[in-house]
Amino acid sequence: MHDLVIRGGTVVDGSGGAPFVADVAVDGDRIVAVGENLGAGREEIDASGKIVTPGFVDVHTHYDGQATWDAEMAPSSWHGVTTVVMGNCGVGFAPAKPDRHEWLISLMEGVEDIPGTALAEGMSWDWETFPEYMDALEKLPRTVDVACHVPHGAVRAYVLGDREKPGAIPTDADIAEMSRIVEEGVRAGALGFSTSRTVLHKSIDGELVPGTTATAEELIAIGRAMGRVGYGVFEMASDLKREWNEFQWMGDLSRETGLPVTFAALQSIAKELPLEEQISEMRRQNATGANIVAQIALRGNGIIMAWQGTVHPFRFKPAWNEIIDLPWDQQLAKLKDPAFKARMIGEANVWPESDILDFLKVVAEGWPVHFEMDPDFNYEPKMDESIMARAVAAGVSPAEYAYDLLMKDEGKGFIYFPILNYRDGNLNFLEDLQASDDTVNSLSDGGAHCGTICDAASPTFMLQHWVRDRKGHRIALEHAVKRQCRDTALLYGLEDRGVLAPGYLADLNVIDMDAIKLGKPWLAFDLPAGGKRLLQKADGYVATVKSGVVTFKDGTMQGPTPGGVIRGPQRVEMAMAAE
Repeated sequence: MHDLVIRGGTVVDGSGGAPFVADVAVDGDRIVAVGENLGAGREEIDASGKIVTPGFVDVHTHYDGQATWDAEMAPSSWHGVTTVVMGNCGVGFAPAKPDRHEWLISLMEGVEDIPGTALAEGMSWDWETFPEYMDALEKLPRTVDVACHVPHGAVRAYVLGDREKPGAIPTDADIAEMSRIVEEGVRAGALGFSTSRTVLHKSIDGELVPGTTATAEELIAIGRAMGRVGYGVFEMASDLKREWNEFQWMGDLSRETGLPVTFAALQSIAKELPLEEQISEMRRQNATGANIVAQIALRGNGIIMAWQGTVHPFRFKPAWNEIIDLPWDQQLAKLKDPAFKARMIGEANVWPESDILDFLKVVAEGWPVHFEMDPDFNYEPKMDESIMARAVAAGVSPAEYAYDLLMKDEGKGFIYFPILNYRDGNLNFLEDLQASDDTVNSLSDGGAHCGTICDAASPTFMLQHWVRDRKGHRIALEHAVKRQCRDTALLYGLEDRGVLAPGYLADLNVIDMDAIKLGKPWLAFDLPAGGKRLLQKADGYVATVKSGVVTFKDGTMQGPTPGGVIRGPQRVEMAMAAE
């Protein structure tokens, strides 16, 4: 008798092949059979009329702190994700000398909008080196597997200490020590190294993150450290300034080491290179033997604006700054006052000194690209659905319309502002990229941007929008599943998952495609120290299985926590040999 049988579902096996009706049998943590009329299971799930997929593999998350205290690993775990790769964009918490804890927290808070108070209260800091951090992660069971990058920011801070300032130039000895630490981390099981080179990433004190000004020589030396181990992914977020010639050194590094280099490919006002040029430059390098992979988002990377969120259109009004430090109940009382409303709407914005001032002005006044988030919100909205268009139709100013929108549901209304990937007012540019072998679906930022972004639901969005509901070009179900399972897993050497076949890890989802639907986001204050985060659930997930154990049913955590820490690449051949 099998431990678990998922009976009679339409298997979308992750390979990209056509779906087929079959049973899936599981013994222990492995799939042992896929076929018709398999034997009984001690536990069975009726998947008739449902699809059965591998667990989703999300390679761009920031659960580095949360993974040290949280077993549920929401919101990613609510959306069929069974494996996350964290430590992206050069930020993380190891290595960490005791006198750099606060600095690392401020870096994460500034870059990824994770409340510093939550991190300070939630983390135990029972580690210093990166191997010790991985050991600490193993102390807590969880619903998903976690994998790590060694983050550039932590490495630089560890080596340079008080010398780590914007523009700091490491010595040859410093670079050698950073390389040693990265090699040590990868040998301990990290799946790669990450860095950030964008002005949008700053500490809470406004300082550029350490990797922003790193030289190509420093980055290549660190890449060579992974090359000495023989595996690892070099991950980077960058402004892609022409003078940096990023694609040349990325190509050189990949060719020399044989390792993949991956970067965030976005339509962004912060990048000098248009997306089309980013892709063409990547492909020019790949044509000469490099392995550069573009990480692409599935929808506009959008700020969700709310009174209690991190930003909203009235953030720079003097009236708002009068009440910014008040408790929410007092803020709400003021916001309900007609006189206060009139004053705030009528005031001019007072702009801070900032090197991203143009961006801040669009946050506050970009009414043609701000959208109302109603319960059936379409994340590919048309321009005639903008706040500007709706305000004109209602005969009021856009500011008044936005204010009233934010006041809905006792001040819990939301405005969506797609800051990236929405240059043309649609997602058409992603159609060809979805079909490309040199791109992967990514950039969910699960666990991060707690008060601004809620893209951890990306796998659900893929199924609901791109496969089922999108007007115009859609993506075949089997291709979408492959993109979120096998393709992401293989980039990081996780060959033991992402496919439903004998010998593979029993990470699975049972999904009702007719019922799949994103819920409306909400702000929760459930992080340590009452820290806030945007959360979003979904209908349609009948069951999620991690390592052969049912972790979620109908969106509710069941209690078991079979997830663990991934150390190094995983080979399915080894798994099968162990049976």
